[in-house]
Amino acid sequence: MSAYTLVIAASVLVILSYFFNLIAKRYNIPSVLLLIITGILIKQAMNYADVGRIDWFPYLEILGIVGLIMIVLEAALDLKLEKKKMPLIGLSMLIALLGLVVSSIIAAFIILLILPDFTWLQAMIYAVPLSILSSAIIIPSVSFLPEKKKEFCIYESTFSDILGIMFFYFLISLTEPGSGSGAVGDFFINLLITIVVSAVASYGLVYVFQNVRSQVKTFLLIAILILLYAIGKQLHLSSLIIILVFGLVISNANIFFPGFLKKHLNEDSVKTLFHELHIVTGETAFIVRTFFFIIFGITIMLSSLLSIKVILVSALILASIYGLRFMMFQWFLGRDIYPEVYVAPRGLITVLLFFAIPQELQVASFDTGILLFVIIATALVMTWAMIRANDKDLGDEVLEMLNREKPEDGITEDPYASKPD
Repeated sequence: MSAYTLVIAASVLVILSYFFNLIAKRYNIPSVLLLIITGILIKQAMNYADVGRIDWFPYLEILGIVGLIMIVLEAALDLKLEKKKMPLIGLSMLIALLGLVVSSIIAAFIILLILPDFTWLQAMIYAVPLSILSSAIIIPSVSFLPEKKKEFCIYESTFSDILGIMFFYFLISLTEPGSGSGAVGDFFINLLITIVVSAVASYGLVYVFQNVRSQVKTFLLIAILILLYAIGKQLHLSSLIIILVFGLVISNANIFFPGFLKKHLNEDSVKTLFHELHIVTGETAFIVRTFFFIIFGITIMLSSLLSIKVILVSALILASIYGLRFMMFQWFLGRDIYPEVYVAPRGLITVLLFFAIPQELQVASFDTGILLFVIIATALVMTWAMIRANDKDLGDEVLEMLNREKPEDGITEDPYASKPD
């Protein structure tokens, strides 16, 4: 295949993805579904053309890492740490943590019950990716919701991503030789070190880049952040926190540079850097998301969806996801829990972490069709909930408009009644 053919194919896919986003906004259909379907169709075309087998994993891994960094940075740039929002932030973090842990335990029990050859720890490692919300799908999908509901969904999905990744790698560390009773202590020491490194790196980067006058500094900054993330992973740090903390510092500079630190802050320069980062991260996340889910669609086996075990395991996991969310939301949020109780899609993080399971911990009886089934089902449920919520909001607006037109005493004036002279 020539280089020009690849360039044409890549360009067409990006253009298609753009139109998928327009369709998603118009009809509340997650663009991820359309990208996966596109990947499946490409695979069928490749089979028809008798294209040889291609190992897509290295591409998925690289795209997943860059996409993860961009998505978390994009989400962090949208988080405003205002005092009045602290209860909402705390509540969303609590629900994300409880949902992650309890959902993982239930999913692990289901895997142990139905699939052979799993240990409890292996089942938990497989369950965590299936229990993480996808901020890559949620953040662009909740834009039309009321402000508080939208913010809650953004906070919850962002915390779910970060906590889920930390939990996943913590479980992986428990399988390493020599790990034992000190593993929990080592984890919290690792977390503390990561937070300190994140704070130092974030303040240093903001201070340096607010004084950089070059026109190409945004991609230089992103390259440094990716470098810090990769080095942190090599040192077994929870390096996604570095990305999160930097995003929070630059988007809430007035909070993180109080008192005497404020004189070292160039507010205009930081605001410009913030807006440039916001644009670049959004565009980059769009490109990475496009190719990641198309390649994922190419790698999946549709025949696996016909397996009784795949259907049974997936259905039980889905029932546990929405049952748990309904109970948690009723307990913590009260009655007004729609549509966010159904906003629980799985996506990029689920696939990325599944492919990150070490070879020695992989179990042949786990079919990747379970991933596909859960991803598609949760996306469809969210689509249904968003369409219903959109219709309801439109109906409420019409009723509110009609009520405003009525006199305050509740008596509607007859336009055809005769009027006194």
